[in-house]
Amino acid sequence: MRIHIFQHVAFEGAGFIAQHLEKNHSLHYCPLFSGCALPRLEDVDALVIMGGPMSVNDTEQYPWLQDEQDFVRRFAATGKPMLGICLGAQTIAKALGGSVFQGKEKEIGWWPILNSTQSEDLFQFPKEVRVFHWHGETFHLPPNALRLASSAVCENQAFQIGRRIIGLQFHLETTPESALDLIENCRHELVPSRFIQSEAELLNAPAASYQALNALMAEVLAYLLN
Repeated sequence: MRIHIFQHVAFEGAGFIAQHLEKNHSLHYCPLFSGCALPRLEDVDALVIMGGPMSVNDTEQYPWLQDEQDFVRRFAATGKPMLGICLGAQTIAKALGGSVFQGKEKEIGWWPILNSTQSEDLFQFPKEVRVFHWHGETFHLPPNALRLASSAVCENQAFQIGRRIIGLQFHLETTPESALDLIENCRHELVPSRFIQSEAELLNAPAASYQALNALMAEVLAYLLN
């Protein structure tokens, strides 16, 4: 399967997603921030859209964000698998008719999400699970999207559209290395706040936390791709 990965900044790579998929699939990276040409729809079997520190609404500063949204809208119509993470989820939401806006509070660190699924036909998160967050914006669900998870500070933490589209506000792909990349590049956001953990708290997460996170990412990928 030819899986294309859209990147918005160099320091937010695919993390565990790449490690998990590269053995059995052909991965193609598109660094949008450096002028990567968008692929042809027929050349993409599945699409993964990563995160980034900008807003999906910053189209004047980053015109390629609008081109990306247009591509996502057309790709969604193909019925092929698509996964959005953080900014990627917001991109899908905005492209398909939702809206993206500043959340009540920034959410950075290891915080729990709750399963809010009402249908057994959708992907099922655990009843409660602690995951890695780094976001300040949130979104209204686009038409036909169903909520999969929520948290104390963010109602829409995950959503699903049909059988092949999932958006995650949080980061299941995080590894110790990718967490450090985020901290080194976005350290200025680590200010005292109710839902912002300190650098020490972020880095002191045990290996088991990353393993549980990545195992859940593997489940999401299997659900979308199989």
